[in-house]
Amino acid sequence: MGLDDDIAILAAAPLFGFLDRDALRLLTFAAERRDLADGDLLFARGDPADGGFVVMSGTIRLPPRTGAGEAVRAGRSALIGQLALFVRGTRPTEARAEGAAAVMRITPTLMRRVLEEFPDAAQAVHDTLADDLAGLVADLDQVRALLVAIDGISSGDSPGARL
Repeated sequence: MGLDDDIAILAAAPLFGFLDRDALRLLTFAAERRDLADGDLLFARGDPADGGFVVMSGTIRLPPRTGAGEAVRAGRSALIGQLALFVRGTRPTEARAEGAAAVMRITPTLMRRVLEEFPDAAQAVHDTLADDLAGLVADLDQVRALLVAIDGISSGDSPGARL
């Protein structure tokens, strides 16, 4: 793949669409690229989460975190480990290549460098993450309201008070 192809793939990935061409070029040159064969382990559950991965080609399979549910298949331009772009932690599941695949690893250090050098992009990323968090909070409020309705607890009562 050429530089223009790599930039186009990154630009289509969640969060990176806010970056201009120069920022995407920096990511392309500074990120670590890794080629995987069918069945290769990208990371295991519990491994240190020291960066996010953008799928450049192929498919990466992530089994459900809890054992129940269906596996997620991440294809071209998918971002795996968005939170790991900003903070270090541990991987909640494993990731394996399904067929030949290539990924680009972006560390928190590299992400910080890009955001420092491109403040407009940093603001756009901040706004997007804030919107995502607000959406999560709204969804959790809806779940709480449903649980309150199911339990017959008035919204002013504390659930622990009925024990």
